Amino acid sequence: MTLDLVSTLVAHYGYYVVFFSILVASAGIPLPAGELLIAAAIYASHTHRLDIVVLASGAGVMALAGGVIGYGVGRSVGAASLARYGGAIGLGPSRLRLGQYLFLTHGGKIVFFLRFVALLSPFGGLLAGVNRMPWIRFVVVNTFGAITWAISMAAGGYMFGALFSSVGRPVGLAALALAAVMAFGTLIYLHRQGASLQAKADAMLSGDRGV
Repeated sequence: MTLDLVSTLVAHYGYYVVFFSILVASAGIPLPAGELLIAAAIYASHTHRLDIVVLASGAGVMALAGGVIGYGVGRSVGAASLARYGGAIGLGPSRLRLGQYLFLTHGGKIVFFLRFVALLSPFGGLLAGVNRMPWIRFVVVNTFGAITWAISMAAGGYMFGALFSSVGRPVGLAALALAAVMAFGTLIYLHRQGASLQAKADAMLSGDRGV
């Protein structure tokens, strides 16, 4: 998203276009919210028509709220859909318990770091909800992640301008590549330790009806 386009959008809609995009993206609908926030911060540094404190604060609140919405959707609609139709795609009850177990043990790291990974950032809240991450834990991690993401994106764009924008995409793509490597490594680990992990998941969650 170019600075000229952001300037046009901001001239017409002010903060609202930035905040709405971040809210929707954080709720699970892929939008270039990070790029928009960076571009808006650059616009603020060049024109001073936006207050960077308001921009960063609003972005943090919208990212936090969007994550909560995504969690609610995942916990209700997503979890119910998988419980009903998951078997058709190889995600029967035992596999769903395994996913919940892994998210219970590592979900905090997933929710936090996904915010900084290109293309995957909208899905942290959804995955947390689908995998029944405990509500209080999710709120803490989601709040910390939303604030950290908003401040780093807004401050980076404001202080370093076009330089930060130009390195943002390669860094995001590098993070995506790293996430792909980690996912591949996780699949190998699950294949090798699957029986042991499944037994732990079954022992912990076989009688669970909700967290």
